[in-house]
Amino acid sequence: MTLFEISIRYRAQAEDLWRRLEELRTQLPGLPLERRGAMESRIRMLTDMWREARDLAVLCERYYERGYCRNGKYTL
Repeated sequence: MTLFEISIRYRAQAEDLWRRLEELRTQLPGLPLERRGAMESRIRMLTDMWREARDLAVLCERYYERGYCRNGKYTL
């Protein structure tokens, strides 16, 4: 599997996470206060997962491009 093929999977995962986030955000206003905190925590966690999947997709897509400035978060 090449890095470009991996990037396609990361991008698909990011899209799935984004759709789920949108679903949860639409449900949030109708929740009772005792469940709202748990839902907000879940949304924050999924947002972090979405951001990482999106960043890794870009990193894998552009890894071999000359002059690409890599995200320091994912380099040693």
